[in-house]
Amino acid sequence: MAISIRGGDCRAMTYSAGNNPAISIRGGEPWLISYCFRKRPKPNQGMEPTRRSARLMARRSAATKSTTKAMRVQGVTMPQSKLVLVTGATGKQGGAVVEALLTRGHHVRALTRNAASPAANRLREQGVGIAVGDFTDPDALVRATRGADAVYAMSTPYEQGAETEIAQGMTITDAAQAAGVAHCIYSSVAGANRATGVPHFDSQYAVETHLQASGVPSTIVAPVSFMENLLEPWCVPGLRQGKLAMALPATRALQHVAVADIGAFVAAVMERGATVFGRRFDIAGDALTGEEAAGILSKVTGREVHYAGFSPDVFRAQSEDLARMFAWFDRTEYAADITGLRRDFPEVTWHRFEEWARQQDWRMLDQS
Repeated sequence: MAISIRGGDCRAMTYSAGNNPAISIRGGEPWLISYCFRKRPKPNQGMEPTRRSARLMARRSAATKSTTKAMRVQGVTMPQSKLVLVTGATGKQGGAVVEALLTRGHHVRALTRNAASPAANRLREQGVGIAVGDFTDPDALVRATRGADAVYAMSTPYEQGAETEIAQGMTITDAAQAAGVAHCIYSSVAGANRATGVPHFDSQYAVETHLQASGVPSTIVAPVSFMENLLEPWCVPGLRQGKLAMALPATRALQHVAVADIGAFVAAVMERGATVFGRRFDIAGDALTGEEAAGILSKVTGREVHYAGFSPDVFRAQSEDLARMFAWFDRTEYAADITGLRRDFPEVTWHRFEEWARQQDWRMLDQS
């Protein structure tokens, strides 16, 4: 999660954390809502195949079979290729999940409201199948889910509010149940199960609770704030001014995760199947203070970056939700078991902040 001050104005701020898109306090409008599921009929049922996607998927399947055979000779069993329905596939998290699944030889079906959009066409070029559906249409969700081995689901309260998020999350859960989904992976937010009193944490936990009570085999993946937030339009202007601003004291540590690691973790959870049913994972790759983050950015970008902390009360007139969240961060904060994640999921890179920062192109800060 990152906060920046636009043109020095504390009132025009945006943040993104967990699986929520950017939340603009003034101007801008977050739109991404996504979810996910699973079951098993015919591989292409519910999706819109193309010749190119069919060829790519056939090559990927052949490569996977060849690799699996070779690895078995060495006594190693590769994960069986599966078909996964991914919602939010054109967004940050969903896109990372798609990339991780394809890289590991799995097939992907993306749920979208507009099959003719440029984003949908780009997915087709990667060999991704397209299923048309809307979260308000349970029948479409069931159709999209049929034939999939797993589903990845996301939600956000910032398009139409927390109550709508809860209703849509429950609708998706019910569709997964009706379709006989074998594994639903729901992306929540770290700490949502800890009675935080933060509205958008509580709404996501309500969806978690409904999913778990539904009987659908499920796993909760709950990311902390994204390292990638520093690359977004609401943060870059502040960095150009040499300022990293957040509503936290300079010495208060906050956990972060690279979006690529979210994708890799979801792929790992999907492959582990029944061994992770009923489990909830808060995930993070690093924890550091605002001062430490600013110091690393200074070193990596070659320009001086100072940390600018401010009170959560700055948000209160515009967003009680954000004010409560930062107050909670300062009082309690995220608590992902970073050491345990590295031990138990070694197939995930788990970027440290400096490692991630060195992989970015910071020339954007030179532009006016």
